Amino acid sequence: MNSVVNQTRSLDERERAVLVLEDGTRFEGEAYGAVGSTFGEAVFSTGMTGYQETLTDPSYHKQVVVMTAPHVGNTGVNDDDAESKRIWVSGYVVRDPALRPSNWRSQRTLEDDLREQDVVGICGVDTRALTRHLRERGAMRVGIFSGPDDIEGDLVEKVAEQPLMAGAELASEVSTERAYVVPAVGDKRFTVAALDLGIKAMTPQRMAERGIEVHVLPATSTIDEIRAVKPDGVFFSNGPGDPATAPQVEVLREVLRAGIPFFGICFGNQLLGRALGFGTYKLKYGHRGINQPVMDRRTGKVEITAHNHGFAVDAPLDGDVEAPAGAEFGRVRVSHVCLNDDVVEGLECLDIPAFSVQYHPEAAAGPHDAAYLFDRFVELLETTAGGKH
Repeated sequence: MNSVVNQTRSLDERERAVLVLEDGTRFEGEAYGAVGSTFGEAVFSTGMTGYQETLTDPSYHKQVVVMTAPHVGNTGVNDDDAESKRIWVSGYVVRDPALRPSNWRSQRTLEDDLREQDVVGICGVDTRALTRHLRERGAMRVGIFSGPDDIEGDLVEKVAEQPLMAGAELASEVSTERAYVVPAVGDKRFTVAALDLGIKAMTPQRMAERGIEVHVLPATSTIDEIRAVKPDGVFFSNGPGDPATAPQVEVLREVLRAGIPFFGICFGNQLLGRALGFGTYKLKYGHRGINQPVMDRRTGKVEITAHNHGFAVDAPLDGDVEAPAGAEFGRVRVSHVCLNDDVVEGLECLDIPAFSVQYHPEAAAGPHDAAYLFDRFVELLETTAGGKH
């Protein structure tokens, strides 16, 4: 195991840094990770653990993540827990970085990875005050600036020049370029085509554990390319960006028309909503973290869930409704709801084999309350097994 005891810089050795929001609010701090400047949408994550999984989640592309937990980096990082091959966040904001990691699995410090991958961050910030500001004013564009050449000039103007998250098509920027297969663990029972809109490594693993051979396909895949896999089911993953810009909605409608069982999570939930004819909208500050309470309305059970989304489906909470996109998709109900704010957390089609949830049931760092949803997908595959689509 690598020695990491003396690799983290003390605060008095750090460059000055400043975080500037588009409304002009400033927070002073010190450079953490790479030195320079970066921009994105400021959002906050309430998870107290799992920072390595957060950083490598492609859904955080173009976002600057503020950690509400005060101490970050305590367990270092390793080569096994990443959800993708790189860090995706545009910037990172922490209050107190660990002086040194302390965990038997640690191979290097968190700051080592941030510096190596040129991720600009800031520490020594009052993240409680920053989080309260974002809750009150909403997620907004932000810049982090460090080093003598980057903290000069009109920083607010630089932030205001950046593109908005609303209207951004980002899934194609994070998706795999080539299809690949995650083999079933043990005996193969089913084949699933998984559209990679920003998929996390644990997602196909959870399906593979249930005897599913997962063909992970690029976000640009057509219905013919999906059919070529001869799938028993189709899965749409999590991912970044505004669902209103996603071209995959039309592909999903073809999947639903063909009667192929469908399961979607997060971005996939939003795309199912749009395929069925519901609208989507941007949340004020979104849900991000691993402690969000969601009720499964089928069972009445409350799950503590992992979230990472800034958009939501606009669907009625009460009763079964006809899909706005047309009678061919039948009736739909909201299957899950967030207990904090009544945001739609899941959709269930009653006349075609399709369902989705807004949160992340595969959460690698936990919680695992929602892992049963993969079993529910297997049950859906079992009820339609035998037919070729």
